[in-house]
Parts: sequence; structure tokens; C-alpha cells
Amino acid sequence: MADFSEQLKQLPDLPGVYLMKDKSGEIIYVGKAISLKKRVRQYFQASGNHSPKVASMVMNIKDFEYIIVNNEVEALVLEANLIKRNKPKYNILLRDDKQYPYIKVTVQERYPRVLKTRQIEKDGAKYFGPYPSATAVNEAIDIFQRTFPIRNCRLNLDKEGQRFKPCLNYHIGRCLGPCRGNVDEALYNEMIDKVLDFLNLKDDSIVKMLEEKMQRASQELNFEAAASFRDQIQALTTLHVKQRVDTASNVEQDVIAMARGVEEVVVQVYFIRDGKIVGREHYIMEDSYIEDRSEIMEAFVKQFYMGASYIPKELLLEVALEDNDSIQKWLSGMRGSKVSIQVPSKGEKSQLIRMAKENALEMLNKYGDKFLRKHRENLKALEELQINLGLEDRPERLEAFDISNISGIGSVGSMVVFEKGEPKKSDYRRFRIRSFSTPDDYGSMAEVLERRFLRGLADKEGEESIKNKNGFSLLPDIIMIDGGKGQVNRVQSLLDQMGVDIPVCGMVKDQFHKTRGLIYNNEEISFDKDSLAFKLVYRIQEEAHRFAISYHRSLRTKDMFRSELDGIPGIGEKRKVELLKHFQSISKIKEATLEELCEVKGMNVRAAESVLAHFRKKEE
Repeated sequence: MADFSEQLKQLPDLPGVYLMKDKSGEIIYVGKAISLKKRVRQYFQASGNHSPKVASMVMNIKDFEYIIVNNEVEALVLEANLIKRNKPKYNILLRDDKQYPYIKVTVQERYPRVLKTRQIEKDGAKYFGPYPSATAVNEAIDIFQRTFPIRNCRLNLDKEGQRFKPCLNYHIGRCLGPCRGNVDEALYNEMIDKVLDFLNLKDDSIVKMLEEKMQRASQELNFEAAASFRDQIQALTTLHVKQRVDTASNVEQDVIAMARGVEEVVVQVYFIRDGKIVGREHYIMEDSYIEDRSEIMEAFVKQFYMGASYIPKELLLEVALEDNDSIQKWLSGMRGSKVSIQVPSKGEKSQLIRMAKENALEMLNKYGDKFLRKHRENLKALEELQINLGLEDRPERLEAFDISNISGIGSVGSMVVFEKGEPKKSDYRRFRIRSFSTPDDYGSMAEVLERRFLRGLADKEGEESIKNKNGFSLLPDIIMIDGGKGQVNRVQSLLDQMGVDIPVCGMVKDQFHKTRGLIYNNEEISFDKDSLAFKLVYRIQEEAHRFAISYHRSLRTKDMFRSELDGIPGIGEKRKVELLKHFQSISKIKEATLEELCEVKGMNVRAAESVLAHFRKKEE
């Protein structure tokens, strides 16, 4: 264990947050304290009373730092933010931090839209909810759009006089087509007002309209249509009321209970509004060190409600929180009115806890083995990879890189990250290739790796990265690139020059463009196709390729090929791509003769003359 005697003497007797780091500078634990001096010192005193988790963590601490705040509530908020951003190894982590959805009406736009969202933003839109049943929200939005021909596209129609080509929804009567620029705004807004009135519980004319259509269809013996309208009416009814419970209270409540497995905890949350259960959700938390139940519950509450768009008046919990008062103040501040945290032991509220607990146990019995089995398979796959490559330690973090282009045009790079065998999408990164306008996969890959590690090394040296941490400062245990020996040697040479000592593997493919094995130390490592290590490498390579391709496609859709060729009569998307592929740059297209332009695939004399006329006009 490192000697921190001098640093410990300088600790202030003030509230704050402390960050424990390992030998690579990675944050492995975030905690808060009323007194940093007293709390941090406890970790480095006699370890006889330490739990297994704390003992393991202390052995890996090579450095620590702290941030002073004004009070305990500020410390709690900062702690929760840092845990969410850094996901430290020794903190209890919520695996799926989904929030229940809202219905958003974009009244700040011309020709508003009705959307589902899980985040409330200060953008001028109107939000309704929360609706814990995502199915009910999806059904309701679909009914609104079938009842009223309102748009669901993302076009910016705020400017007057803009005209766009209408999409399929217009042609099948599902949208009035405001993109054409000739739709009466007042008529359109009347439809939006009817949606708003329904969501505000001011008007049920939508339901009445559907009832009339149902009756008419029934009278016309069109029973299939009548049944469809009936189902729509039921869906709108269940939007607000999914279940009823007998309760004398109309207080808004979240009821939270848990069930523990071998290495995971299932937390069940019931959302009660106006005496009705409007939905429920289950969440998975890691429990590798057999934490105290109170610690697990406190970690869940802090992570679940951090940045939540809605906080109820009451939280009914299965177990008490050690930091109950601070958390109550924090939640009350976010809600804007008092929030009460209770641990009922009898009566109606305790029955709600019991119901949530039973459901948590049911979910654990149903899925617990699956979670544990997947976790063990991932660790086994990493151990197999360690053995096959002859590594000293089992790799925890793997980064894979791929390049995507069309004949060298618009090359992009992707970086995907797997930790403990699972993708860590928050650390994925994308790169536009800057150095090459012609096909050069070796050079493009080298550029991506150089930029990635220059940023990573700079972040580790400039320790202001707590606020501006971008994922680059966490260095991988293995680098995997799409390519063979030549590609690997080019990257290895670059990393050697940068002083980066990390194993580099090339992911090679067979004649069917599927994963075959790894190139490591100039040798091809083959795997049994049924082995867990091979399946992991296959997943990583496919994910890196998918991520690179998706980025390339998105850029092509948005602005990759936006250039001086845009707007030239007779030059559409296909001809533009062929021109760029043929000449490699706009400057060469400008210098081309009529005959040279006509040689390009898909071009004719008329189109070539149009290109020449366009650039002559710009020069005048």
C-alpha cells in the first residue's frame, strides 16, 4: 500500500468529495464526506475492520484527490454526478438507468409534433407524464397521428417560404404536408390543441370521436374497423390508468424494494399517482462485494433520481438510508417542495413494500441466473483471451478500431470499448479522417490511433480532467484493429514512438469477410469457433464495423457530400459521388475539361456542360 502520510496531513476538515485512483490514474471509487480529513484517513488506518470491498480497494489506491464544497447536500450531488460519469469499479452501480417516458408536444415549433421522450429539457415544449408504461405512450402517440394528420418528421419548418418534397405519410393521408409550405397554420394548430386538451384532461373529444367512428363502423357491419376503434379507445383510457389499488392516500409515491442474487440485485419500483399504480419498472445493480442493504438502497436512490425529470412527494423504501436527511433535502430541492422518505413497518404502506418485494423476487428468479451466467461467460472469455495471447493479467478494457470509406472518399474511424466483456457505449468515439483524401487504410488507422492516444496521454497529464473527462484518459488493456500484420506493425511502431506500451492485435477475416482470428506478435492466433474467446472477438469486430459504417452513413445523409457541387442543375447525389470518386477533389473537378467530365460514370454532355458553366459563373 502506498504511503499517503503527507497528503493525509493536508486534508481539510471540510465537506467534500474524494476520488481514489489506481496505478493507471483511473478513478476506482468516489465518496463524499462531512469532514474530508476524518473520512479519508479512515481508509488508511488499521485494516482489520475493513469490509472485503474496502480492503481490496485500499490495496489498489495509488493516489487520491478531493474537491471541497459548501455543504453535505452539494457533496451528495457532486458525488452522484461523478459516479454516473466515471462508473468507478468499487462504487455500487446501477446497470440500467432508464427513466420512464413523457409525451412531448413541441409547441415552440411551427407545425408542432407529438413525441415520446425520457428527458425534460428547457426548450419551450410541453411535457406530459410520467407514464411508466412505454407501450401506453407509444399507442397513444400512434392514435394521435392516425386521428390527426400531424407531422412526425424532423424538418425545420420555422422559416417562412421553405418548401420540401413531402414524404410517404403525406401521400397516404397520414400528414397534411406542412413541408410543402401551403398548409393553414391555424387549422394545424387546432389539431394540436385537441391533443393538448386531452393530455391536460380537459377534453375527451378524441375518445368521443373514436366512439362515433366505432358506432358507425358497427352499423355498416364493418366489425373489423369497429374492433380497431374499440382497441384505440381502450389504449387511451389505459394511458393514465394502468392499475388500481385500494388506498386512502392520493399522495404521489414511488415504492422501492429489492431482492438479492449471487452477484446482482433486482430493484423493483412501483409508481403510484393519485392512488393508482400507473406502472412499474425493475432495475439491475451489481453486488460483487455483498454490500449492506442500506448501502445498496442509498446508491440506487442517488443514481436513479440524479437528473430525473420527475420526483414524487413520497418515497417508500424497504430499508432506511444512512444519509436519509441529506438525501431528503437534495430531493426536495430538485422537486421544489418537500419530499418525504419513509420506511413503513405496518399498515397499508408496508403492504405496498411487500408487493414490490415479492415482484423483485419474481424478477430475480426469472432473470437472475441469466445475468449471472452472462457475467461468468464474459470473465471466462477474457481468461481464454489472456491464455491465447500469453498476457500476464486478464484484460478488463478492450478498445477496437475500424475504418470506413467509399473508395477513400469521406473516410471515418470508429473506436468501440468493451469492459468486462460488455460494450461500454458511453466511451465509444468517432473520428473524421483529416490527413488523407485518397484511399489509405494504413494511414487512416494510424491517424485515429495517434489522435486517440495523444488525447489520452494529455488528459492523464493535465489532471483537470475531473470536470472535462472525455473517456480518452482511460487506457485499454488490449488494442484491437481491423487488419492484418502490416496494419498491426504500422500501429505498433506508432505506439512505440509515443511511449504507449499496450498489446496490439489485428482482427483478420476469412474469404466471407467474417472473423477468422487474431494477429499478435506477427503470428495468427486461431480459436475454436465454439469458444467464448472467439465469440467475444467476433462481437467486438462486428460492433466496431457497425459503428464505423453507421457513422459514415449518417455523415453521408447529413453533410459529407455537401460541397460546391450542390445546386448544379443535372448533378444529383449519384453523379456527385461519382465525380468525387473519379477526381478525388473539388479543385480537380474545376480544372477538368468537358471531355474529362464526360468520362465519369453516369455523366453526359449536358451534365458536364452544367458543371463547367457553374464554375465559370463562380469565377466571374
